[in-house]
Amino acid sequence: MTATQDLLTQNTQQAEQLDYLRRILLAPIYDVAVETELTPLTKLSTRLNNQIYLKREDQQPVHSFKLRGAYNKLANLTEEQCIHGVIAASAGNHAQGLALAASKLGIKATIVMPKTTPDIKVDNVRRFGGEVRLVGNSFNEAQAASQEYAQAENKTLIHPFDDVDVIAGQGTVAKELLQQLPHADVVFIPVGGGGLLAGMAVYLKQLSPKTKIIGVEAEDSACLKAALAAGGPVDITQVGLFADGVAVKRIGENTFGLIQRYCDEVITVNTDEICASIKDIFEQTRVIAEPAGALSLAGLQKYCQSSQGSESLAAILSGANMNFHSLRYVSERCELGEKKEAILAVTIPEEKGSFKRFCQAIGNRAITEFNYRYTGEPSAEIFVGIRLGGSVQERQQLLQGLVNANYKVRDFTDNELAKLHVRYMIGGKNITPAHHQKNERLFSFEFPEHPGALEKFLAAMGEHWNITLFHYRNHGAAFGQVLAGFDVDNKQEQEFFQHLADLGYQWQEETDNLAYQTFLN
Repeated sequence: MTATQDLLTQNTQQAEQLDYLRRILLAPIYDVAVETELTPLTKLSTRLNNQIYLKREDQQPVHSFKLRGAYNKLANLTEEQCIHGVIAASAGNHAQGLALAASKLGIKATIVMPKTTPDIKVDNVRRFGGEVRLVGNSFNEAQAASQEYAQAENKTLIHPFDDVDVIAGQGTVAKELLQQLPHADVVFIPVGGGGLLAGMAVYLKQLSPKTKIIGVEAEDSACLKAALAAGGPVDITQVGLFADGVAVKRIGENTFGLIQRYCDEVITVNTDEICASIKDIFEQTRVIAEPAGALSLAGLQKYCQSSQGSESLAAILSGANMNFHSLRYVSERCELGEKKEAILAVTIPEEKGSFKRFCQAIGNRAITEFNYRYTGEPSAEIFVGIRLGGSVQERQQLLQGLVNANYKVRDFTDNELAKLHVRYMIGGKNITPAHHQKNERLFSFEFPEHPGALEKFLAAMGEHWNITLFHYRNHGAAFGQVLAGFDVDNKQEQEFFQHLADLGYQWQEETDNLAYQTFLN
């Protein structure tokens, strides 16, 4: 790049910075949005040796920051666009924010939502005055339909994140944060499509350049991480559905450009870590954050594991539209995320007093779960959960103590199949005839949850292959998960895998998974 080109690039970026700064400062969002509190998390601050604050976007009228960007976009529409109305595809908070913003401005809003959308979000959109059209079983299907409706009905399509006015509206969160915490050392911001991170980053880096900005993604929806590795936005192969508010397949073009220039780092966190942060938020604020809403605090806690401490850290609680039935899943997983539970397979002698001796071997630790079934063998496999104090080191000490006591131990604490399915299925291994045992293949499936989804899945699988194992749990979430075993001999293998490919469901073979081999095969 020549000196002239370099100077031109710098001038362009400076102009962009100033334009966003102007847009953020002038955004008329307080016609409908509120300035949210910055809550100090005192207990967590003591535990993590840092000053930790939570920016409470759950306090917005729609319990999410999305209202800011939606209202700012609508406030900048032309009179003609307002007359024809607006439309958007959304499975969640963008829909609610747009519906309320449109109602405030007297604009007709149509929201296209997947049939899998939790009732709480559909009902809220209608309550805020939006027209809901339920189309398809995925966001992509709803999005395609919204584009068709927009063209056919001459409506303005409102993008949930990749729009200049939407990005500027979200940037007002940073304006408030700097007023409330002028000397923040690090700010943690959740990432889905990137609108919130982009808007906050471009503002913070101009007014507080020493503040470190960290984006936080869910491990199974890390579209920003993929884009940074590729040098530009790319589609990721699969998108996890637990943190549905950030379940985005591709980062925005506008948002990525800003994030690439103004964001310092990206952290990814897993489901258990998100669940642990939901619990922490509830214990300190009595607010039940949705998974995407707790994402940034999970990233903050991961950062603290390797930081020096004594910093001023702020996380954005981006939303609190939690589907109530998902709380069961969160409660099951949060202690694993806090490192307060170990899930183990232990071999014990099949004799009287073995359980008592095992309890003595683990010391004063509480057993959270114990699964066992008599098989007539000289030894037995038990599936056991043990409560810990909250450190990886303690788990290692527990494992070593059991080994020293001559127990055969396998650690399944990080084994997703064990945590999601096997722990609920302990009760004996496959005792079908030998040739069937040899041919059993195990698969996990994930599909959009809606009334009749399981029946549809079974119908799609057909009756050609004998099902040898089946486990399904409905958490009341937007996705259903099945673990299924099939009797498939070598001659059928090619036909079977072609059938799986034709189904259109996400699937993964689990036949070699150690948890399956230990307890179910």
